Amino acid sequence: MWFLGFSTKNPRHIWIISAILLVILLTIILRKWLLIYLDGDQEDDPSSGKREGEKSKDSDGNCRSSCCCCCCSGGVTRTYALEELKAATRNFSVRIGVGATSFVYLAELSDGRFAAVKRVMEEKGGSKKMFLDEVSVLLRISHPNLVGLMGFCLDKGEQLLVLEYAPNKSLFDRMHTHHGQSSGILSWSNRLGIALDIARALDYLHSQADPPVIHRDVKSSNVLLIDNGHAKLADFGLCKLGHDHHSTLALATVKGSFGYTDTNYLKTGFVSSKSDVYSFGVLLLELVTGLKSTQGSATLVEWTENWRRNYDTDVMVGMLDPKLNGDANIDQLRILIDVANLALLENSQARPAMSQIVDRLMGCMEPQLQPELPV
Repeated sequence: MWFLGFSTKNPRHIWIISAILLVILLTIILRKWLLIYLDGDQEDDPSSGKREGEKSKDSDGNCRSSCCCCCCSGGVTRTYALEELKAATRNFSVRIGVGATSFVYLAELSDGRFAAVKRVMEEKGGSKKMFLDEVSVLLRISHPNLVGLMGFCLDKGEQLLVLEYAPNKSLFDRMHTHHGQSSGILSWSNRLGIALDIARALDYLHSQADPPVIHRDVKSSNVLLIDNGHAKLADFGLCKLGHDHHSTLALATVKGSFGYTDTNYLKTGFVSSKSDVYSFGVLLLELVTGLKSTQGSATLVEWTENWRRNYDTDVMVGMLDPKLNGDANIDQLRILIDVANLALLENSQARPAMSQIVDRLMGCMEPQLQPELPV
């Protein structure tokens, strides 16, 4: 260590050198510990033909992370100690969201940034496997319209994700709660912008991410608003890696949210990127009508079927969210309903790809003289 100015004859320098070596050793141990966690229970069986760095899948097609994933993500995310996140969340005191298996808390990190801390709860059905699957996916993807992973914590039995914070909450909150509506009604152009952002996010997951990602839980509560007209897609706890997947379990294990789940997936147990397309079609209906995905015992898809299959202008206008007071573009409305109808086709293979939907939405939003709906 003489080249750093230390002398091995000085006892104080020996202590400093020992401390540095200890830090390096602990860093190596921590990295190996994380790799073991993120690799799940994968076995190193030479007969399996699996090369180092390749991803593995469980019996239900959920991808587990590989060593390559963790190493390649260095510098992008970090690990947090439990005490650090307890301090940042004020001991998990400010709850900003609730998921099927988790609670989400507001955190102010030591560098001054705000974050959302997702706390996976075993008592709510969350498992370490689901947590690691979500970490694995988030480490692989990056897009302006996807909520990014800032870090995570596996400490003292806690499973915590540190995610980008979206200050304007979810699309569901904004459209369907009293507090959200008190912030003002989302305009027609706002709704088009949100639809395009989520379409771009899904297009990235399906055709640009490597491997492709099937989100499997597209819904308004997982659409987080950056501002009135821009959004990010969140929550990868149920996602699958790969173009499509035949469920090997009973149909009772089909995952998703009632009202948004692909009817073909419900019947066959076969999930694909076209299942996300179906859910996006429901989201479009939600933006057009201002209604929730379920209406009593019926889904929004069933509730609107007769209206959306009637191409009479007056009937289409009747579907429009009354809170807009008719302030919408008739040609754009017709395109959104047409896209929704195609996305909701029973034959999943006949549904458009998200890239085609992005093109349709972008085309209808190009500046042009278009007639406005009568008030």
